[in-house]
Parts: sequence; structure tokens; C-alpha cells
Amino acid sequence: MEILILGGAGQVGTELQALDWGGAGVRLHVPGRLDLDITDEAALGRLFGARAYAAVVNAAAYTAVDRAESEAAAAWRLNALAPAYLAAATKAAGIPLVQVSTDYVFDGSKPGAYEPEDAINPQSVYGASKAAGELAVRTGNPRHAIVRTAWVVSPHRANFVKTMLRLAGERERLSVVDDQHGCPTSAADLAAALRTITLRLIADAQAPTGTVHCVNAGATTWCGFAQAIVAGAARRGGRAVPVEGIASSAYPTPAKRPANSQLSTARLTAAYGIRPRPWEQALEEILDRLVGPVAAETTR
Repeated sequence: MEILILGGAGQVGTELQALDWGGAGVRLHVPGRLDLDITDEAALGRLFGARAYAAVVNAAAYTAVDRAESEAAAAWRLNALAPAYLAAATKAAGIPLVQVSTDYVFDGSKPGAYEPEDAINPQSVYGASKAAGELAVRTGNPRHAIVRTAWVVSPHRANFVKTMLRLAGERERLSVVDDQHGCPTSAADLAAALRTITLRLIADAQAPTGTVHCVNAGATTWCGFAQAIVAGAARRGGRAVPVEGIASSAYPTPAKRPANSQLSTARLTAAYGIRPRPWEQALEEILDRLVGPVAAETTR
């Protein structure tokens, strides 16, 4: 059984490849961007004509949120057009499509956690293009799972944890936005959930489909997240620098961020039995890999 993984070079794709997918019975096909242009419908047609896949996991995306404001066409090609082509190809092949999406489809005005059925209202090119990709998958292949996530971090690629560790090593004080609320998410935990969902959809034609949210349990602000990162690194011998909160207005960006990115995972648990662990636990695991384990205390 072969599963097509798209976006294999990213944080989630890297973790998907590191997982045990059930032994020799499952093989992952992970073409690179130079090997396959998923915005090329003809190229996808040739790929699906040459191989029989059991499922497709699409973790590929244009994720440069601010640059998307000036590169809208590129964002829409990868985030909307490619999922439309994939939905058509997987429907024709009779296989499920698992599509990774984002909290940016929401405007952030709701108090509390967003449910999958809440109305979307993207406020950026990135969010609008991802919302269009969701619609393409939802209407293009009934056997789909759209998995929205947020604030993804890992030991791989560029992400918030690695940026805060670098800045804490360079500066005497950090200033981080403290009025945007969300749920940090381990790429490893998200990948494990995607594996569970994908294998369930392959094994059971009656498995739940539709949209779910997958983030680690608990919520914080970017400032709170940064404080936890710096404190965790300090326990491992890193620099302990002050982290102060600032308003979003003090750090303007080309793309508008949701003030509230909290996502409810209740449907994920009900549909697939997945109960995400707290983000603090996931962060400790990432820091173990990036900085090193906390030294054991010695007693006399």
C-alpha cells in the first residue's frame, strides 16, 4: 500500500516521514518540489496514471503569510488550485484526500475556541487562499478530511520556537505580541494525527469525513509562548532574558493576524479518538531536541 505525501520538506512533512506507518505494508511516496509541480494538472495526471495510491496527504502550502499579500497569485496557485486538482484526481482514483488547513480562515473575533462548523471570514490573502483550498477539497472529493491547525512548531525548518531561541541568544530583552491568542501545535503531534486519520480513511469506507481541528491542548498568547520557550531553554542552560508583551499595533505586519486562533478539538476526539496533549509537554520535547535535556538534579 502506497501513500502519497505532499509537502515532505516542511515541518509536518518531515514528521510524517519519521513516523512508523505500520511496517512493511505501507510505503510513503514523497516527491520533492523539483520532482512534481502540484499546480500542474497534467503532471498530477501522469503521476496518478503511473502509480496506484491508497490515499493522499497534502501538507504542501504557500505559508509565507506576509509575502502572500504581494504574491497573491502564487499563494492561490498552491493553496487553492493545487487542492482542486488533487480533489479531482483522488476522486477519480476512488481514494481519500487529507488536506492540512489553517486557523487563518477565521477572522479571530469569536471569544473562545472555534468549532469546525463556525463561519469562516479570512482577513488575509493566505487565509483566503487556504479557505478556497478547503472548498475545493470539500466539493471535489466526498472522501476527504480537512485538518485545520495553528502555530505549528518543531525542531525543523523556520518556526517560532527556533526564532525565539535565536533572539534570546542575541538580545538582552524580547518584545512579543501579547494580544493574539492561540494554541501552539507540535508538528510531530499533528503528523501523528494525520497518520491516524489517513489510515482510518483507507481501512474504513464509512470512516468520518469532513473538517476537524488539530492543535495541542491549552491556549496562550505569542508572548506567553515566548516566555515558556525562553524559560524552558534556560532550564537547559540557555540564556534567561526578559520577555515583555506588546500590542499588535506596535508590530505592524502586511497580513492581518487573527486576534483569536483558538481551535476546538472536540470533533477530532469524537471522530478519530485523538486527544491532543498539552502544548507545554510538546514544547518540552522540542526543546530537548533543540537545546538538550534538562540536567538531572543531584542530591547530597
